[in-house]
Amino acid sequence: MNKQTLFVVKIGGNVIDNSHDLAIFLAQFAQIPNPKILVHGGGKIATEFSKQLGIEAVMINGRRVTDEAMLKIVVMVYAGLVNKNIVALLQKANQNAIGLSGADANVIQATRRPVQEIDYGLVGDISPESVNTAFIKTILAQHISPVFSPIAHDAQGQLLNINADTIAACLAKALSRDYAVRLIYGFEKTGVLENPKDDNSVIHRINAQNFETYKQSGVISGGMIPKLENAFDALEAGVGLVQIGDALQLLSLCQNPPASGTTISF
Repeated sequence: MNKQTLFVVKIGGNVIDNSHDLAIFLAQFAQIPNPKILVHGGGKIATEFSKQLGIEAVMINGRRVTDEAMLKIVVMVYAGLVNKNIVALLQKANQNAIGLSGADANVIQATRRPVQEIDYGLVGDISPESVNTAFIKTILAQHISPVFSPIAHDAQGQLLNINADTIAACLAKALSRDYAVRLIYGFEKTGVLENPKDDNSVIHRINAQNFETYKQSGVISGGMIPKLENAFDALEAGVGLVQIGDALQLLSLCQNPPASGTTISF
C-alpha cells in the first residue's frame, strides 16, 4: 500500500523577521493539500531580545550556545512570541494549527548535549525514537498542522534549546515509517548558493561527495553545514526527498519534481 505524502517544512531566516513575507509563506503552506508539519526557528529575534537585555549571543559552527539567561530568552521568543504568532496567522489562512514545544504532550524528549570540545550549555540532542509519533499522527488525522518551536525537555523538568533544522529532520525520520515524507528547508535564499552574493548561482543538486568538496573549498560553511548534515541523515533514515530553497516559492518546492531550489541526494 502506498504511503500518504507528508510534508515537513522548516522555516527560518529573514522570512520570520518580515511580517509581509511570513504571511505570504504561511498562506502557501496552508494551500498544501497533504498532511503537513511546520518547524520554525527565530534566532534573529532571540538575538535582538538578548541585545536589549545586555546578553551576548554566542554562535559556534552555526549553533547557539545557551546558558541559563539565554535559555529564558529562547523559550520566550521561540515557544511563545514566534510560535503563537505563526499559529494565529495560519488560523487566518484557514489552516487549523496547534503550537507545540517538545515538552507539550511529551512529544519530543531530549538529552543534554555532553561537553566535549565545545560546551553548548543547555542544548539538547534528539533522536527519532524520542518522538511521540502516535500523538502527532492523531493531530494530523484531525487535519490540524502541528507547529513546532525548537524547544524540548529532558523528562527531568529541564527545557533545552534544540537546533530547528535538527527537529525538522528528526520528525521527518520518525514519521517516515508511516508516511512518504518530504522534508523542505525554506529560508530567504533561492537554494544553496555557490556564490552567496549571487542568487542565480544555485547548486541544484548536492550529493555526499560534492558536499565534502564544497565544505573543503569554503563554498558551503557556517549554518549551512549542519543543515545539510541533517538532510543527509534524513535521507539515510528513509525520508524520500530533501529540498532547500526560497520559502516564498514553497509551492514550487512542493512539486514533484521540485521546480526550484536545491535537491539533496546520495
